[in-house]
Amino acid sequence: MNTNRHLWLLAGTSILVVIAAMILPPVAQPAEYHQFADQRNFFGIPNFNDVISNLAFLLSGSAGLAFLWQVHRNPAQTVFQDRKESRPYWVLFVSIASVAFGSIHYHWTPDIDHLLWDRLPIVIAIAALLSATIADRINLTAGLRLLPLLVVLAVLSVLYWYWTELHGCGNLNFYIVMQFYAILLIVWISVRFPSRYTHGNGVFQVIAWYAVAKAAEMLDREIFTWTDGLISGHTLKHLIAAFAAYWIVQVLRRRGAVR
Repeated sequence: MNTNRHLWLLAGTSILVVIAAMILPPVAQPAEYHQFADQRNFFGIPNFNDVISNLAFLLSGSAGLAFLWQVHRNPAQTVFQDRKESRPYWVLFVSIASVAFGSIHYHWTPDIDHLLWDRLPIVIAIAALLSATIADRINLTAGLRLLPLLVVLAVLSVLYWYWTELHGCGNLNFYIVMQFYAILLIVWISVRFPSRYTHGNGVFQVIAWYAVAKAAEMLDREIFTWTDGLISGHTLKHLIAAFAAYWIVQVLRRRGAVR
């Protein structure tokens, strides 16, 4: 199957997924979502561990931006065959660094209004990674042209969820599409198309670590109990997800063009 047919297949499947999100019953935000296991305060900081652990995102995002700046200043760089390929990664690492501020803002006072700022950079980062994957494995021009569209759709998915919450009928459907369906697309594209660079399989490790982070989030209270209050699942989720983001930096450092 040629590239154009694959792009049309992806577009058609994505349209069907969006239609499904429109017609399926809305998935509401659970009322108990904001009741995290570790609510201890230290040094005057509420929910201390869930707040402070977000600094790991700032470190990962900053490491990525510092690396991209080094590449930008190096005329002999081999990380990108075309320097334009770095654009999705700039968006990705800015978003990852921004997760720190958005999530700190949310965990300081967990509620719907603050959750908006937590979710925006997360879903933008995933959209940027999808754009980078398409640019690398399917078509450079298509991946770069899709970047602004994917970012806009990511933002709209969060704003739509927030708008429905304000009107008493919370609907996470489109946010779920932009987060989890986008990740499935990254996996499918990475399985179906080889990377133009070495260490391309690093994306699977990134996704695997993110899956572990989501599992830790779901086991928030259980992990807090199992560790006798040492760490909660949600705090662990922050640390593992930040490590997954840093692994992208490591993949970029090691890769080179496939000969």
